[in-house]
Amino acid sequence: MSLRQGDIVIDCADHDVVVPFWQAALGWERRDVNEQFVSLVPPAHQREGSGPRPLPLLFQKVPEPKMIKNRTHIDWRSDDRLAEVSRLRDLGATEIATRSLGDFTWTVMADPEGNEFCVS
Repeated sequence: MSLRQGDIVIDCADHDVVVPFWQAALGWERRDVNEQFVSLVPPAHQREGSGPRPLPLLFQKVPEPKMIKNRTHIDWRSDDRLAEVSRLRDLGATEIATRSLGDFTWTVMADPEGNEFCVS
């Protein structure tokens, strides 16, 4: 089997709205690909070494607006969920809901263009 995971692609209407948010949220490096695509890649120290490596985020400019909830989203882990949610709100994210399942709690958020993600 030769199938392996590549970039995680996020549709957006305006690179200049959504990419700076994610760049500030993650501290990753921006790489302009062309007019349609901008990539964010983890810093070199996160791409090297053993173990799982974060996958680049590829932002694809699309003409149609976001209409409904994402069917796929990214779950982000944090050492301090509440502090991270507050920081992301300050960067321009919207807090949608906080949910729990047993002892596990996460917050559903949206980036400045409405793409949902979770923080736990």
